Amino acid sequence: MSENNKLNGTTLPLEDYGATSKRQSEDKIKILDNDELSPDSEFDVESESARVTASKDCFFRDGVRKTDFILAYEEALDKKPKASESRNTEWREKFFKNLKKAGLEMEEEVLESERKIINFVKIHAPWEVACAYAEDLALQAPLQAHQNPSDNYSEKILSFFHIPNIMKQDVPNKPLDFYTCRFKKSKLDRFLGSDDHISFFSNTQRSFIVWEILCSATYGKKKKAEVGVERLLEEDILTAAYNLHDGGYELPRHSYDPETLNKRQVLHHYWARWGCWYKYQPLDHIREYFGEKIGIYFAWLGFYTAWLLPASIVGVLVFIYGCVTVGSNKPASEICDSGESYKMCPLCDEDIGCEYWYLSDVCLFVRIAYLFDHPGTVFYAIFVSFWAVTFLEYWKRKNASLAHHWDVLDLEDEEERPRTEYAAKAPEWKENPVTGIREPYFNPRQRIPRILSGMAVIVIMMFLVIIFIIAVIMYRVLVSIPLFENKDLRPKASIIASLSAAIVNLIIIMALGRVYEKLALKLTQWEMHRTQSEFEDQLTFKVFIFQFVNFYSSIIYVAFFKGKFVGYPGHYNRFFGLRSEECNNGGCLIELAQQLAVIMIGKQMINNAQEVIVPKAKSLWHRFRVKIDKSVPRMRWEDDFELIENEGLFQEYLEMVLQFGFITIFVAAFPLAPLFALLNNWVEIRLDASKFVSETRRPVAERAKNIGVWYTILDSLAQLAVISNSFLIAFTSEFLPRLLYQYEYNWDLTGYTNFTLAQAPNGTLSQPCRYKAFRDETGHYTIFYWRLMAIRLGFVIIFEHVVFGVCRLIDLLVPDVPETLELKIKRERYLAKQALADTETMMMLTKEGEEEEGAGDVSLKVPETTT
Repeated sequence: MSENNKLNGTTLPLEDYGATSKRQSEDKIKILDNDELSPDSEFDVESESARVTASKDCFFRDGVRKTDFILAYEEALDKKPKASESRNTEWREKFFKNLKKAGLEMEEEVLESERKIINFVKIHAPWEVACAYAEDLALQAPLQAHQNPSDNYSEKILSFFHIPNIMKQDVPNKPLDFYTCRFKKSKLDRFLGSDDHISFFSNTQRSFIVWEILCSATYGKKKKAEVGVERLLEEDILTAAYNLHDGGYELPRHSYDPETLNKRQVLHHYWARWGCWYKYQPLDHIREYFGEKIGIYFAWLGFYTAWLLPASIVGVLVFIYGCVTVGSNKPASEICDSGESYKMCPLCDEDIGCEYWYLSDVCLFVRIAYLFDHPGTVFYAIFVSFWAVTFLEYWKRKNASLAHHWDVLDLEDEEERPRTEYAAKAPEWKENPVTGIREPYFNPRQRIPRILSGMAVIVIMMFLVIIFIIAVIMYRVLVSIPLFENKDLRPKASIIASLSAAIVNLIIIMALGRVYEKLALKLTQWEMHRTQSEFEDQLTFKVFIFQFVNFYSSIIYVAFFKGKFVGYPGHYNRFFGLRSEECNNGGCLIELAQQLAVIMIGKQMINNAQEVIVPKAKSLWHRFRVKIDKSVPRMRWEDDFELIENEGLFQEYLEMVLQFGFITIFVAAFPLAPLFALLNNWVEIRLDASKFVSETRRPVAERAKNIGVWYTILDSLAQLAVISNSFLIAFTSEFLPRLLYQYEYNWDLTGYTNFTLAQAPNGTLSQPCRYKAFRDETGHYTIFYWRLMAIRLGFVIIFEHVVFGVCRLIDLLVPDVPETLELKIKRERYLAKQALADTETMMMLTKEGEEEEGAGDVSLKVPETTT
């Protein structure tokens, strides 16, 4: 941008831009700002001087009207206009005219970069328009101020024991809390602060109102669904549509009063910085700045992270118990002291070079296996099953409190308008039976074959995952052969093969996941779902089902199938000419722990690296493409234009839900999983916070009262975790075989190692050897095996019934809505009736209320002044 276009950091009038701009085409129609000011434009000297201290570039040039939204479009510099550009210009002009007809006020700014001309259209919703749409959209308005419920359980516990709370911090400009009800313009004088037309609606509410108008305004023929800003963005007629940040996020270099910081600076300094990793999140500030949907996400993520702390502590204690008692593990001592007593059968065929080996070769790994497979892991599996259900129950309580506090508890599922893409591709128009308005229509019967085709693609992709798992298994078997042939590497052969295979598997999983997410998006678009909610639910279902199979299938194989169908010497089961895999003599549980650690921790590290690198790379590319001159001061809309677009919360939720599955479904194999999840989430909160505050454009505020379909998925995973852990303990762990041996033979497990090793049938191999199984000398299962099988099945049934029964009891004992919240809801409904009652009734109810409450209840009285 040339220096003539700016003066002392203040944007020049549009006419001056036109004089200095390189655009010379006279046929271009400019959308000028309205000459007349709206009713809320009257201001005095004091209010104007106060506004100058605020972020001036978030207002129109008059310094009074707020910039509620920005539309940006680009034009080529010194190039012949194409035929399509004239059509785009015509559509933009018609769109802007329809926005003016809807009552919006606009003002245009022009910026010349090195490569192109960028036009910024600032939009403001006048008071009358804001009121009309606020009533139509059922926005909440304040009735009465009351104490802000900012306390939490940890703060109460620490206060009770008089322990200093290092997690607490005083965040400036804390949003006030109010009793509210649905906005009614006819009852305007009943609402708190109704005389302040500029500040009555928050910035997030104003942007939400403007976005609704932008999404419903036409720019072409309505029958062709040429409607809404989203379609203009898809067609590249508009380059960007975004809500302005409240100024820069960096703190002033000179001394400052924290109360003078803008909302973005407050969030960056008290939330997004790495130094705040142990502090409470300022949820009210997050909700005020980004809206309820993003606020609910960070509230859930913080709540989940806090609940990971006790699970991590118990998991570490269980692991420490294993470390302390490893010396008293009799079977491990017998193996380590066995020397050459137990010659083991080759783990692959003799004719391809596999050799006999001694059980004492794997002494170290048997001791390590005990750290993950001891009586404490049974307790921990039960603990985590209860933990998961209790966490979800208490989240429902927290969610209800937040939904009420943020005025979305009674948010109804409104009749959504059709998606932009649906409207563009729908073949016919029909009258909506709810609204009575003609709108694009796609016959649901025609959608059924598309959904079935999509399901077929999902099944094919799942088979592809299974094929890759088989390939990894074959890789592990083939790599093990040369490792066992090497005498030095033989003791570590199984570990090396398993670890390298797990890394290869992780790479395949991440690659398949990326490919499938793009495929799932295309499939869901092809299915032609009418509303955005239907579209998101279907996309979530498709992606999660596939990612569940993608991430968990290899772990499920190791946990429940590996080593279970090997056969015995002379009668080995084969697959593609290769023997089925055996668990190493440390047991399958240590391999499961290794597989789980590699996939879970590796995925977390890759995702965190992507969250750091990808936004910065996109930002650099965007800045390179735009090439805005950095030598002159820039306005807020120019700075925000250089930021990358916010991509929403889908990936964030998906990452956390998959993590929840790792730490619950397979926790019996890896008690340290919650600890690694906790460490990751401390990093994740700051990465997400930094991304939202400083690296992406401010998203349009959306209302939401819960985390949506993700809660159903979490609940399903918690139920699945009970079943999975019961089978892990029963069929994969050594807990039940040892327990039965102690009961029938020897309580201190003396001779257990020899008892678990069967003798190879005569003549099956060139040398006599042992293998791990409860079989006799002919290869048939022993009586002990069948008794053990009965105990295993009985354990699964008892474990599931006990845990599910106690979880159901927890569900009944923990009410979804706290008792204190019920009282607040009743109080708010009472006040809402007062506010919306007729004048005569209002006076009568107020008089009765004052007599009942008495003079002592100061906190619930309407304050004389507004804030």
